[in-house]
Amino acid sequence: MSVEYDKAFVQQFSDNLIILAQQRGSKLAGVVKQERVKAKSHHFDRLGATVAQKKVSRHGDTPLIDTPHSRRRVTMDDYEWADLIDTNDKVRALINPQSEYAMAGAWAIGRSIDDVIIAAATGNSVAVDASDSTSTVSMLAGNIIDNDFGTANSNLTAAKVMEARRILRGHEIDMDEEMFLVANSYMISGLMQDSDVKDFDFNTSKPMANGELPQYGGFRIIHSERILGAGTDDTDPYIGLAFTRSALGLALGQDINVRISERADKSYSTQVFASATFGATRIEEEKIVSIECS
Repeated sequence: MSVEYDKAFVQQFSDNLIILAQQRGSKLAGVVKQERVKAKSHHFDRLGATVAQKKVSRHGDTPLIDTPHSRRRVTMDDYEWADLIDTNDKVRALINPQSEYAMAGAWAIGRSIDDVIIAAATGNSVAVDASDSTSTVSMLAGNIIDNDFGTANSNLTAAKVMEARRILRGHEIDMDEEMFLVANSYMISGLMQDSDVKDFDFNTSKPMANGELPQYGGFRIIHSERILGAGTDDTDPYIGLAFTRSALGLALGQDINVRISERADKSYSTQVFASATFGATRIEEEKIVSIECS
């Protein structure tokens, strides 16, 4: 007998998938600037700094100061996920928010979002000028901390974290803007073994007591095993990221779209299909630092 899929059933599964993707699917979507769009490309606008002019006479002309405008363009791509279910009994279980199928789809889409954000962090961004001409912008050379900083071929250290903080503050970022540090387990372990971090006088979070290091040096630490690099030697180090929320932009096009249907070509198994459209770009080069660790 054919399985009937009413709209309410599909909508409920879709809502569950979206909730899971937002809550746990992506670790980085919530720490970057997000904008929802209805096009295949999107612009994140930037305003440059200006200088006020000194008033030199009474009743003088009002100075007109042109504020420099620039843009970063992001092109969005479509991402898809699907799985087959052999038994009809499991189909009805899809409405459970903890359904393994909902979680599998949400985690897959969330991982893709993180991969896109990480790639945009250190890759070339696309700048757009007033005439709509485009050019590529690479990461600032001064915002790259080599893995030889402090100690040759070193892991993540307190000195590297403090250097990242110095670089960001040197670009006069807003002191109230939250800063994030993305690192994998190897890098976090190295940081926790640094004597300055282990020292009680330097760190009130006591990482040795609970095995976690939620923050250090003014950064909120986000654990991710998806950061770039193999970390096997000096030529291919892990790339940690230190940045503020406004440094990166995530453009969200189509929300997660879910379809549940039978596949005649798969012995009438039930297919759960999910898709989404998104893209990311680096908005302000000054607000992101890459940290090489090997």
